[in-house]
Amino acid sequence: MGINLIKSDRTIQALKRGDGRLSDGDGLYIKPFYEGGKKHIWLFDYSFEGKRQTISFGPYPATGLELAREKKQEAKALLARGINPSTERKKQKAAVRERRVAEERAKEGLAVVGSFEEIARRWFENKKDEWMPSYLDKVIRRLELHAFPRFGHLMIEEVRPKHIVDACRIVEQKGTLETAHRVLKLCSLVFGFAIGEGKDISNPCIGMDKALKKPLGGNFAAITKPDELAILLQDIENYSGTLVVKSALKLAPMLMVRPGELRKARWEEFDLDTAQWFVPSMNLKRTKENKLKGEPHWVPLPTQAVEVLEELFMLTGHTGFVFPCEGKPGKCMSDASVNKALRKMGYGKEVVTGHGFRATARTMQAELLGIPEAVSEMQLAHTVPDANGTSYNRTQWLLARQEMMQQWADYLEDLKLGRSKVKHAVLPNFKPVTQRLNATAANRPDHRAQA
Repeated sequence: MGINLIKSDRTIQALKRGDGRLSDGDGLYIKPFYEGGKKHIWLFDYSFEGKRQTISFGPYPATGLELAREKKQEAKALLARGINPSTERKKQKAAVRERRVAEERAKEGLAVVGSFEEIARRWFENKKDEWMPSYLDKVIRRLELHAFPRFGHLMIEEVRPKHIVDACRIVEQKGTLETAHRVLKLCSLVFGFAIGEGKDISNPCIGMDKALKKPLGGNFAAITKPDELAILLQDIENYSGTLVVKSALKLAPMLMVRPGELRKARWEEFDLDTAQWFVPSMNLKRTKENKLKGEPHWVPLPTQAVEVLEELFMLTGHTGFVFPCEGKPGKCMSDASVNKALRKMGYGKEVVTGHGFRATARTMQAELLGIPEAVSEMQLAHTVPDANGTSYNRTQWLLARQEMMQQWADYLEDLKLGRSKVKHAVLPNFKPVTQRLNATAANRPDHRAQA
């Protein structure tokens, strides 16, 4: 079969309607007035994996004779490498479209499709309905501060473990070890999302936590020794701050609720005549679905708590909030108020925190008052420690919780006033047995003679 059979452009220009295709040989030909149109079209027939296929090289004269022959040679070179020219053409067109879209997104300030940031933002949009607004803000803010500026522009398959660990170590250098681990976890979730979408990649975050510094224990500081707690309760009684903050300080050790649940409390949640408080589900530490559908948490009020609340109601009842924010109508007390008051009284954050009062109650109720674990856990609004979760164990322990709350408040009052009769186990002073050697040596005759 001959090649370069078309002598010149004049041959092409002489084509008339009704003429058949004009072959240049080696599979390349031009079809006149393609599909009834005004232009001729270059086509190339070839065989790939035993199947006959055709690819277009574009219309004439935009694609001239020499250019058509160059495109044919490029197609043959692909075939020689085992690549289908049609498939390669589609890839090139897709790449052009992607570049165009990328340029348009860049002009609008949006991340490139397929980049870590773009996929992360789609993951965030996919998950955000499951989270509360306060948590949403933290998640996206951590990515925007620590991940996107450093490797968000990279296509997700280009992100390497070093990119991520370097970003996390910059966070570490600021002393926020816990945040570094949270950033790593968020990146891992983004990669999991991408893999779930069909990306042929591995998750570079797996096992990377070992390359980061381990954060210190996350338990809230709490006092669990009776003599120390007695002093704190006396200091609270003598606190010279506002009645709102002082009342919160008095109730925090007594009611076993989280600081957020306490400060957000509203008066319509309380029945002081029957000594009950129902904490709304939305204020509890739950998933978004459980917040929306869950039952409120019942807090039986001991007489000491009712006394505090009765006095406070005279001051703040008209505001709606039990603990309104001073100088900011329509807002409750800030989340730092109780801890600030504790610091003002001289208690460092390593000694006690508002949240730590829950640990104080949980520990001392079991150790000193013999209160069953299940009752304390239920009052703390913790998940039921049962192999079947809440499927079968739906115990409420209503009477037991009511009695426990009064017993706990009575104990705190007795401790504060120094009249507690509960026996507090105290270890004897520790004296290493090796001290006997010193005493023996001091009593030796030769030792006394030298003295």
